[in-house]
Amino acid sequence: GFYGGKAYTQFVLDGEYPGEKIGVVLVKFDPGAKNKFHKHTVGQVLYVTEGKGIVATRDKEEIVTAGTMIYFSPGEEHWHGATDDSSFAHFSMMGGPSENVVTG
Repeated sequence: GFYGGKAYTQFVLDGEYPGEKIGVVLVKFDPGAKNKFHKHTVGQVLYVTEGKGIVATRDKEEIVTAGTMIYFSPGEEHWHGATDDSSFAHFSMMGGPSENVVTG
């Protein structure tokens, strides 16, 4: 789930490519909007397209801006969202079917 503001998702791509299913979603966050700690059953790549955001794991938190690429390993707990003073958008890309599990 999301908190702190609204977030919008736009489905971009889902198809079979050389034996692998790829899902791409554009996620836009209003200033202050964040998602909760969660994990995926497959790896996830985020590519930041605009604004200023935060990506975090249980161990680390960092500010990211347009052009930044982030990778989360399968099962790695993390969250991401906009800073309080900026909107934020990224593409989320995952190969293979994934279960999204909110962990807190």
